[in-house]
Amino acid sequence: MTSVTPSLPLQGKNILLGISGGIAAYKAADLVRRLKERGADVRVILTPAAAEFITPLTLQALSGNPVGLSLLDPAAEAAMGHIELARWADFILVAPASADVIARIAHGMANDLLTTCILAADAPLAVAPAMNQQMYKNIATQNNLATLKSHNIYIYGPAAGDQACGDVGMGRMLEPLQLAELVVDFFKFHSKTIALPLPKPLIGMKIAITAGPTREAIDPVRYISNHSSGKMGYALATAASALGAQVTLISGPVQLATPEGVTRIDVTTAQDMLQAALSVASNHDIFIGCAAVADYRMAEVAPQKLKKSADKDQLTLQLVKNPDIIATIAALTSHRPFTVGFAAETEQLAQYAQNKLTSKNLDLICANDVSAAGQGFNSEQNAITVYGRHSEHSLVLQHKTTLAQALITLIVEQFQNEKKH
Repeated sequence: MTSVTPSLPLQGKNILLGISGGIAAYKAADLVRRLKERGADVRVILTPAAAEFITPLTLQALSGNPVGLSLLDPAAEAAMGHIELARWADFILVAPASADVIARIAHGMANDLLTTCILAADAPLAVAPAMNQQMYKNIATQNNLATLKSHNIYIYGPAAGDQACGDVGMGRMLEPLQLAELVVDFFKFHSKTIALPLPKPLIGMKIAITAGPTREAIDPVRYISNHSSGKMGYALATAASALGAQVTLISGPVQLATPEGVTRIDVTTAQDMLQAALSVASNHDIFIGCAAVADYRMAEVAPQKLKKSADKDQLTLQLVKNPDIIATIAALTSHRPFTVGFAAETEQLAQYAQNKLTSKNLDLICANDVSAAGQGFNSEQNAITVYGRHSEHSLVLQHKTTLAQALITLIVEQFQNEKKH
C-alpha cells in the first residue's frame, strides 16, 4: 500500500481536470498547481471554447502531461486515447463547468473529448459551476443541476459575488484552493474501492441529532417559527447512519423523508423537543443540536383565532423565553454526551459562536453565516466553521450531503480525542 504523508494527501491519485469555456478558465492554471502541490497526477482536457481563454501549453507546463483537446485527434485516438483517459482517472473534476457543459453532461451527450471521457468513466465526478448569475438561476440550469445530483455527481459551489460581466450574484466558481481541498476531502471521507461495501467505522456508537424548526402556537391557526428546512440535520443523520452509527433524529416539522436506518421522533414545540432530547441524551455518545429552536413562545396560547380589530392597527403578543435545549443537555451531570451545538448567525460569526461555546459549556459549536447568499436555511449548500475549546476547523461551501459526511467525521474525531484525555 502506498504511504501518503499528511502534506501530500493526493499522492497516488489520478485527477482528470476538465476545463470548459468561460472567463473563470484562467483560474484553472492555479487549480492544477494546487492539485499537484497535494501530490496528485493531473491531466487536463480543454473544450474548444476553453482553449479560447487559456492555452494548452500553459496547462501542459503546469501539469507535466499532454493536454487533451480533440476527440478526433488521430495520434491520440490510435490508442483509444479517450477510453484510456477515462480508465486512468480516479476522480474527474470539471472546473469551470459552464451552463453548456452542465447541460451536456446532464443529458448524456458525448460530442467532445471531455463529455466522451465522462460518459466512458466510472470514476466519481464533480462539477464546479461558473456562469452569469441569471444563467445560474435559469430553470433549465437548475433542472440540469438537479439531474446531476440525482446521478450522484458532486456539485462544488458556486459562490456569490462580483462577476466579470458586472453583475453580482450566485455563479462565481469556487477558488482553486477551495476546490483542491474539496478533492482532498473526497478521498479522505470516501471509500477508495467503490466495489467494496463502505466501511462502518461508527458501529457501536450512538448519536442523537435534532433537526428542523420548532413551531410555537399563537392561536389555533397561527404560529411562530423560522426558515429552517431541516436539510442539514437530516444530512448529518444520513451520514452518521451510513457510517454505522445508531442514530436518533428528533425532528421538528419538515417535508423530508426519514433517512434509512434512522429512528425518528417527531416534535412540534421547543418544549416537546426538550423532553425528547432529555429522554435520549443520557444513553447516546454524541448529541448534536442542529435544530433551529424558536427562542420564544406565547405566554398563553389563545384558545380561539385572534381576530383583526378594525379600531386597532397594532397587536401585542406577550412572549416568554423557551428552554435552551443544547445548554440543558450540556449541563447534564450524569451520563452527559459529547455535546455539539450550531450557531446560525448573520454577523460577527466567530465572536458569537465562541461566546456560545463557552456560555453553554459545549464541546464543539458549528457556526454558519445564514446571511450569505446560497447557503444555510433552505439552501442545498452550506459552509461551516467548527470551534472547539482549543481548535478551529473550516469546512468550505459545498453540498450539504458532502458537508455532513465531513462534519460527522470531524465531530467523531474530536469526541475520540476528548475520550483519550
